[in-house]
Amino acid sequence: MEPRIFHSPEPFVLEQGGTLPELRIAYHTYGTPDARRSNVVWVCHALTANSEVADWWPHTVEPGRFLDPERHFVVCANILGSHYGTTGPLHPDPRTGKPYYGDFPPFTIRDMVRAHRLLADALGIGRIDTLVGSSVGGFQAVEWAVEEPAQFRKLILIATAAKASPWSIAIDETQRMAIRADASFGEPRDDAGMAGLAAARAIGLLTYRGARGYDLTQQDRETAPAVHRAATYQQYQGEKLCRRYNAYSYYAILDAFDTHDVGRGRGGVEAALGRIEADTLTVGISTDMIFPPEQMRTLHAQIPRSRYAEIESAFGHDGFLVEYEQLDALLRPFMNES
Repeated sequence: MEPRIFHSPEPFVLEQGGTLPELRIAYHTYGTPDARRSNVVWVCHALTANSEVADWWPHTVEPGRFLDPERHFVVCANILGSHYGTTGPLHPDPRTGKPYYGDFPPFTIRDMVRAHRLLADALGIGRIDTLVGSSVGGFQAVEWAVEEPAQFRKLILIATAAKASPWSIAIDETQRMAIRADASFGEPRDDAGMAGLAAARAIGLLTYRGARGYDLTQQDRETAPAVHRAATYQQYQGEKLCRRYNAYSYYAILDAFDTHDVGRGRGGVEAALGRIEADTLTVGISTDMIFPPEQMRTLHAQIPRSRYAEIESAFGHDGFLVEYEQLDALLRPFMNES
């Protein structure tokens, strides 16, 4: 399903000082808004996902599931800088007529949220019933809930954080180093940096899945194979991303993720989280090495009206994509509470 495109012809001023002369936002919707538009569920997506939630989050946008299109009006906007329709490095700069590539101005999580707010206004959406964010989508969700506390009835934060940690920043920088090591990165072409992008994706996957996930799924099927199954898996995943993404967007979004800090200019993280008014469900994953359960419990404790739940999974951070039955059992009752 092709995304819809919202076009804002007005300059979009970025937090770090740059300006986009215009802004395109790609988005998908599922279901129908009710007469009062009181059934809106807004999903914020993660790193290389897109606005087509049903494409990347299996068995969630289905009747009877927590993103039930027969019950909810589900909206997801592609993030700023992405490869999937919203203004990003491969889009032409209206001032030059040529793609931005490495000259795309730096942006932040707050800029992503400002773009979401612009789209919500254009769609005539006022108060949002439930805001859902997992991983870096959770960065956006917690930022939005702090910025506009009265805007949301429910908030769901899955495997995420209120501030980018040194550990997560180190993961991002290691991936950027892999991209910079590709001599073609920086050249003005769409396929620049692809070898570096493949290596960066392989590095990222190690942190998404962790040892248990790999040991369960990538055991060799024969003794002393010429090529190890885990090695081919890494190569395949790197090549797979290169077929659908670009190094400039990946690099720029990693930079944006590292800016995440809901406490910046708000008196610190704890003071900022204290502004959240929504009933909140904070969900950790037992084996997540990027956002470990102890960090998720700390996030939960700092949000005034939060409850905590945890998914048991061998698949690390990717558990939120894999354990959809557990997730549905947690999220659907929470969302349907009056």
